[in-house]
Amino acid sequence: MTTTSISDSPLPAAPAAAPGHPAAGSPLATAHSQLASAVELLGYDAGQHQMLATPRREIHVAVPLRRDDGETVLFHGFRVQHNISRGPGKGGLRYHPSVDIDEVRALAMWMTWKCGIVDLPYGGAKGGVAIDPRHYSQAELERVTRRYTSEIMPMIGPDTDVMAPDMGTDEQTMAWVMDTYSVNRGYTIPAVVTGKPLAVGGSRGRGTATSAGIVHVTAAALEEAGVPLTDVTVAVQGFGKVGSHAAAIFAQRGAKVVAVSDQYGGLRNDAGIDVNRLLEHVAHTGSVVGFDGADALSNDELLGLEVDVLVPAAVEGVLDERTAGQVRARWVVEGANGPTTTAGDEILARNGVVVVPDVLANAGGVVVSYFEWVQANQTYWWTEAEIAEKLEHRMTSAYADVSALARRQGLSLRDAALVIGIERTAEAHRIRGLYP
Repeated sequence: MTTTSISDSPLPAAPAAAPGHPAAGSPLATAHSQLASAVELLGYDAGQHQMLATPRREIHVAVPLRRDDGETVLFHGFRVQHNISRGPGKGGLRYHPSVDIDEVRALAMWMTWKCGIVDLPYGGAKGGVAIDPRHYSQAELERVTRRYTSEIMPMIGPDTDVMAPDMGTDEQTMAWVMDTYSVNRGYTIPAVVTGKPLAVGGSRGRGTATSAGIVHVTAAALEEAGVPLTDVTVAVQGFGKVGSHAAAIFAQRGAKVVAVSDQYGGLRNDAGIDVNRLLEHVAHTGSVVGFDGADALSNDELLGLEVDVLVPAAVEGVLDERTAGQVRARWVVEGANGPTTTAGDEILARNGVVVVPDVLANAGGVVVSYFEWVQANQTYWWTEAEIAEKLEHRMTSAYADVSALARRQGLSLRDAALVIGIERTAEAHRIRGLYP
């Protein structure tokens, strides 16, 4: 494990809890609880459990920024490679003021299981900078991105650790990462990141892949219950990059989107929201608030609506011991990473709510990231139709595997998904052996 920082910079205190002792109720505590349940089901010993729970590598860097007005400010940046037994690390780069090392550890761990569940030749990784990108100019964000990339450069690469966009970052961020890395290596290396613009080696379908994957697994879960997608009502909590596209795809496929929300507020229209018109409103105003085609409601009220499908697509921990009991949806399809705490999961299970877990439901993004990486390595790009077909096949096949195991062993979909992802990871580690 490697930790680096700039010792002569006056760093503010940064959380740095040991991987084995996460704060109660944190995303890492949830991730560890899920892992412990799967390890018990798999019958692994304490040594295997510890190996699966502990990140392979971590780096903590200082990211100084000279602002446009000349002021210098400093941020904390992190990158965690949780496991690389199945292949290079793969995971997003997050810009959010609450980013800390424990959150990044949790996200990297979930990414490991996710890649195993959809059977990709990757391990899990994640990165983040504790910054609110809304308060900085495009030029300032470029400087932050290039400095962060330079600081973590020994850890990343097309065959070691491949970044992608996440909360607060986008395809332009990935272009800056790729350029910084390529300039330092002396030639263009598109495969060092995914989710970048088409003009510099991106893949068609990547921008909506996570959202499309959510709809594919929702349709598969509904079909299993004999319910057509065209007969259901949907509420989407978090109308960002993932939630907004998911709402649009649900509407295109005939589902009725009756409620949406973002960090500023929410909307409800039981007759169905005109999602295309709402997207235009958000593009002009930056929020769903004020849209004239629906009535206002709060985020908490949205979670408790009587709908068929609830898609939490915002941040971690929104369905906890306080809010999970209010859920009246028949299915919860997790668009965000870790939106349900361990206590929330238990409440939903007692109430008969079917949860399609994040490690399966939102895996569409990493699936198409894998397609982009393959295309970059081959320097041959596929059509949008090819991408869409391959994505649907990968997501529905993964759902079928998870659902079949859940039925055979009487497990929840979450436990079944985790057992598959963790077992594939552990098997790769076992086959490779322990060096030295």
